[in-house]
Amino acid sequence: MTTPAPPAPTPNSLPRIVVASLIGTTIEWYDFFLYGSAAALVFNRLFFPESDPLVGTLLSFLTYAVGFAARPVGALVFGHYGDRLGRKKLLVVSLLMMGGATCAIGVLPTHAAVGSLAPVLLTVLRLLQGFALGGEWGGAVLLVSEHGDARRRGFWAAWPQTGAPAGQLLATGVLSVLTASLSDEAFVSWGWRVPFLLSGLLVMVGLWIRLSVDESPVFKAALARAESHAREGGAAERMPLVAVMRDQWRDVLVAMGARMAENISYYVITAFVLVYATEQTQLSKQTALNAVLIGSAVHFAVIPAWGALSDRVGRRPVYLLGAVGVGAWAFPFFALVDRGTPGALVLAVTVGLVCHGAMYAPQAAFFSEMFATRVRYSGASIGAQFSSVAAGAPAPLIATALLAEHDSGTPVALYVIAAAALTLVAVGCARETRHRDLSDGAAPSSEHDGRSARSERSVTTESR
Repeated sequence: MTTPAPPAPTPNSLPRIVVASLIGTTIEWYDFFLYGSAAALVFNRLFFPESDPLVGTLLSFLTYAVGFAARPVGALVFGHYGDRLGRKKLLVVSLLMMGGATCAIGVLPTHAAVGSLAPVLLTVLRLLQGFALGGEWGGAVLLVSEHGDARRRGFWAAWPQTGAPAGQLLATGVLSVLTASLSDEAFVSWGWRVPFLLSGLLVMVGLWIRLSVDESPVFKAALARAESHAREGGAAERMPLVAVMRDQWRDVLVAMGARMAENISYYVITAFVLVYATEQTQLSKQTALNAVLIGSAVHFAVIPAWGALSDRVGRRPVYLLGAVGVGAWAFPFFALVDRGTPGALVLAVTVGLVCHGAMYAPQAAFFSEMFATRVRYSGASIGAQFSSVAAGAPAPLIATALLAEHDSGTPVALYVIAAAALTLVAVGCARETRHRDLSDGAAPSSEHDGRSARSERSVTTESR
């Protein structure tokens, strides 16, 4: 049987794919982060008004965490169909689902209007956001990773990762403008709805761009091989989930562990800091938002640089450097925030996000290179999103509870350091992947790639 070769990308196709993935991920992260910022600033008063301020904040962060709980479910569903139908189709679905849920939050009645139904509706829409985001990340990074070549994969695949700081930048920027131009009463009354409704316009732009790009050539070649195998009377395909969990469960665990420090540190630096700075140091909401805004801009700029460095020295060294960085910065971070000055707050957030970027940038290529094509969407998504339940979801909750109990940032710093230690162990157990050819016709170059090849073959092996 002749193995179909992956179609060569057309001229300029890779930059177009990168732009499509970046804009789409920016919009989806804008929607997701907008909720987190609103949870820290106004949702405690709008949806949990009968609680004291800190308890109300905890409850609003609880609905925030619900979105993370839905992300593994989204990873399973989108991963399965993404490995069966293609990356592009599922990315369009995730964008529409996320945008629809975010717009609906913008018109949601508050506790004052409908009572306890308000937080229930808010929770349902947050679940939809999390479900959509659980499928978004894997498809976006794979679409870029599978179009490019191995020599610069870390650089190109890092661009969809910049969608996170870009979305954070956009969400925080819109909120910053509104809080600066509106009175507190006006912002709480109606101003907070504006950025949620703005998502509808952004989704239309993102949808137009995503529909214009081609499917991954590596996926199309793998699908052609599977169809040829079936025409020749071969066995039916296994479910991608079954194949990846049977043959590459170690890689799934590595991906989960690798995300612990990355996920926890990010939400402490960008979400919890809004609570800590306003409640503990009495800085204004505007000052805290501006600090995250500046830090996100720097974060956006350094992610491609970290990705390019991973092409030169490897994914593991850069990732390990980032884990050490966030752990070492934990105590200086809170010491700077405790000074209660805008400049110290900006420095704390910015350096923290630069360290975080060293983990986040190579993550896209690193996770993509761990798995075989016909299970890659499932494997990368499961590894990335299941860890979010233990890492990103409870991070603001745990940090806020620690603050309420100890009235200090020290326990939160220890929490970040513990997460960094877990990530160091996980990445330390991983194999370097930067030279791996993502087309499955390539001969395995290591034990790790041998497991990937077996996973690919098991997708086309009949269940007995």
